[in-house]
Amino acid sequence: MMQHLAELAYLLAAVIFIIGLKWLSSPLRARKGNVLSAFGMLIAIVVTLLDKQIVSYGLIAIGLLIGTVLGIWMAYAVKMTAMPQMVGLLNGFGGGASLLVAAAEWYRLIQPGQTLTTGTAVTIYLSSLVGGVTIAGSVVAALKLQGWLVPDRPVLFPGRHALSIGLILTVAAMGIYLGYNPGTMWAFIVLNVASLILGVQLVIAIGGADQPVVICLLNSYSGIAAAMTGFVINNHGLIITGALVGASGIILTNIMCKAMNRSIWNVLFGGVGVVVAGSGGDKGAAMRAKGVRTITPEDTAALLGYGKLVIVVPGYGMAVAQAQHQVRELADLLHKRGVEVLYAIHPVAGRMPGHMNVLLAEANVPYEALQDLDQINPNFDRADVAIVIGANDVVNPAARHDTSSPIYGMPILDADKAQHIIVMKRSMNPGFAGIENELFYDSKTQMLFGDAKKSLLTLINEVRVLE
Repeated sequence: MMQHLAELAYLLAAVIFIIGLKWLSSPLRARKGNVLSAFGMLIAIVVTLLDKQIVSYGLIAIGLLIGTVLGIWMAYAVKMTAMPQMVGLLNGFGGGASLLVAAAEWYRLIQPGQTLTTGTAVTIYLSSLVGGVTIAGSVVAALKLQGWLVPDRPVLFPGRHALSIGLILTVAAMGIYLGYNPGTMWAFIVLNVASLILGVQLVIAIGGADQPVVICLLNSYSGIAAAMTGFVINNHGLIITGALVGASGIILTNIMCKAMNRSIWNVLFGGVGVVVAGSGGDKGAAMRAKGVRTITPEDTAALLGYGKLVIVVPGYGMAVAQAQHQVRELADLLHKRGVEVLYAIHPVAGRMPGHMNVLLAEANVPYEALQDLDQINPNFDRADVAIVIGANDVVNPAARHDTSSPIYGMPILDADKAQHIIVMKRSMNPGFAGIENELFYDSKTQMLFGDAKKSLLTLINEVRVLE
């Protein structure tokens, strides 16, 4: 009887997860979807604790307490600009948990009196592989995003592909060996170590330009690892949850790849972002020789304040400067002057999917003003001003025509079609793809150099004094 009730509860949790995911697809319901999904997870956890044989409720209580404290601390202490790093780490925690559960179950089943069946062994080894890749890769991704220890650019070295193939073959060989000698500790350790090194190797070679895709992919890995672990311990709730996360992560990864017009294989092995600042060959030299036009905050305020339509193009520079609140304040002032303000959101702007949406929503920017690439592009032709705040590659016209460019074919925001283009940047350094931006040298473009937050504060004051 209890088993049937537990299965029904897992089914209820699964339904709640699906509804929560559906709500997350809409900005208006995203917060409720997050709360609903958390409630579904609570049901699954409670049922598992009541239904399964637990070694020590005391240890579980300690774990829950530590996790709750850490979760509350992260929710309040981690800034919105550091959300990609936190998401990366949370992906890793899921993979790490799957790795530990698989290892614990393997150790239990090789003891005298226990039986390790072929099916269970295969799922344990797959869970170890995917979990190891997930936690190691997620830690590297988080360090890249934070700028600690690991450089943001792709770390490439001769023979890296051969090393990856060798690691995969090592994992496969250890799995086969363990199939015949299931209790061999050294083989199981080698399998796990090879999985961890493979995770580092796969992510360290991916540059900052591709971090949104990496976040999606690692999220999918964490779900796959969880589903595998569900098969290991025969937990239907974990299987369903992991499958949902894995599937949604793969779908999102595909969406992000399409947004860059690249395949997942090119993302994983292409090494985009290795070009250094100031590169670009003859084309880059020719553009730099033309120079750029600058503009003062006073003139920028006049252009914005007397326009009819202003389109804001936010990018990672806005996140770094934590300028989202100043963007909203400037937009509010322009609205009072009768200026329509829209926001152009590119799918890969920032360092994780939806990065710009999250930041602007946190600053209480109206959801209806946030428009994706397909919605906003037809409006640039009628825009008086496109103000680009820290965005780079997603507005680079080279993506349309320069076949030698690493971003060639990537759908971009048509900021260059506006009547006036104001670009707010600290310097002329290139974006994550490491290439010169043709937009900066456009005859309609003027550069407003400086920290985005300070520049926006100055603009706000200048707009206020407009007659």
